Amino acid sequence: MKKFYLLLAASMVALFSYAQSRLPNVTLKDITGKSVRVDTLSNNGKPLVVAFFATWCKPCNRELKAIDEVYDDWKRETGVKIVAVSIDQAQNINKVKPLVDENGWTYDVLLDPNGELKRALGVQMIPYTLLLDGKGHIVYKHNGYTDGAENELLEKVKACM
Repeated sequence: MKKFYLLLAASMVALFSYAQSRLPNVTLKDITGKSVRVDTLSNNGKPLVVAFFATWCKPCNRELKAIDEVYDDWKRETGVKIVAVSIDQAQNINKVKPLVDENGWTYDVLLDPNGELKRALGVQMIPYTLLLDGKGHIVYKHNGYTDGAENELLEKVKACM
C-alpha cells in the first residue's frame, strides 16, 4: 500500500510538472477582438517568446521596444516569433492598441484583462518572459528587465533551436 501511495504521489508530481511545461488552455482576445486559445499558440517548430506587459509598466515597454529594434534580425536568424500579452485591466484595455500602434510593434498582442493567463502561469511580476521551444515546451522563464537583457534572451532562443 505504501508503494501505491508513493507511485501515486510521483505520478501527480510528474503530471503537474508536465502541465506547467506548456501553455495552459486559456482563451484570450487579440487587439482586433479575435479569440485565441493560448494552448494552440505555435511557431511551426521554431521558438516562441511570450512577453507579459502592461501599458503603465516602464520596464515592460523598454523591453518590448528593445526587442522590436532587433526583431527582424532575430526572425531572420532564428525564426522566433513574439507574442506580447497585456495584463492591463478592463478600464485600461483601450490604451493597449494605441501603445502598440505608436511603437509600431509587429508582435501578436493578446489581452488578459482578468489575469486568467497570468494566474494560470503563476506570473507574479512583470515584465515576465517565457520561451517555448519548437515543440511548445516552456524552456526558459525570466522576470524583470534591465538594458541589454534582450541579448540574453536571444542566446536562450538560439540554445533551444
